[in-house]
Amino acid sequence: MNKEEITELLSTDAKNEELFLCADKTRHKYVGDGVHLRGLVEFSNICKRQCKYCGLRCNNKNIERYRILKEELLECVQNAVKLGYKTIVLQSGEDEFYTTEKLVDIIKEIKKFDVALTLSIGEREEDEYREFKKAGADRYLLRIETTDRELYKKMHPASSFENRVKCLEILKKTGYEVGTGSLIGLPEQKISSIADDILFFQELDADMVGIGPFIPHPDTPLKNAKTGDFILALKVMAITRILLKNINIPATTAMETINPNGRIIALQSGANVVMPNVTNTIYRKKYEIYPGKICLNDAPTKCRNCIESKIKSIGRYVACDQGFRKK
Repeated sequence: MNKEEITELLSTDAKNEELFLCADKTRHKYVGDGVHLRGLVEFSNICKRQCKYCGLRCNNKNIERYRILKEELLECVQNAVKLGYKTIVLQSGEDEFYTTEKLVDIIKEIKKFDVALTLSIGEREEDEYREFKKAGADRYLLRIETTDRELYKKMHPASSFENRVKCLEILKKTGYEVGTGSLIGLPEQKISSIADDILFFQELDADMVGIGPFIPHPDTPLKNAKTGDFILALKVMAITRILLKNINIPATTAMETINPNGRIIALQSGANVVMPNVTNTIYRKKYEIYPGKICLNDAPTKCRNCIESKIKSIGRYVACDQGFRKK
């Protein structure tokens, strides 16, 4: 598909059923019926950035900040491994407390559990990316959010679109499986720029792409903005699956936050990954990128059993491998 064809699909709902069916068949053919569960550990909500849509932004004074230090973090990982998770995702704000040395130490300890490890910790220097990879990190998630340069600047004060792209290119070059993605429904976002996002994923040859609807946070400058459209986000995800046939695509938590069956619908429209939260419940409410996140008070065991039941209810199964992209 070219930009014009993608834009047309995104602009009309006339072909939605056909689009979602095609994405599901593509998923079945190229990555199978297994759903990869990745245990998410949100280990710090401290962030130096000022992203206008994010509740973790440094300007937000109404949030209780926290850090999970090494011993407790490793305990979360150990519990996740006992529950059968084959991949751990370490996610945080851009917290400079976690130096290269501290993170390398944590990475090496986590890799002793024989799991794949994804980092989602923002923009770092090239030598840091190399050190994390050398220590054992397998994947890196760094969402572009929008490829519209002007919109990016508006949404990310004091941040550089060019540096974001450069980081993604460095990560690819360094040998990571690279994940990125976009927010659907940002104020002033155009359908044509969303089409550009999808083509950017294709040009980058991203290994994982996460698509989520924008959800306004009350303690951000976008508190009065309109929530992103679930169906539009679903269409972006489906087109991404059709174009990048064998990549990993998560059914994002944000989709279920605005639609009670959001993750299951996503799994039936091209997605093949779910990232349940395995962080201790005392921290989850404090990691509020957007409000209304699901499963805030559910123990990791309950989350694991719940999502497996939902997966089985649609004729799918929980995959037993670490879920690397098979090119």
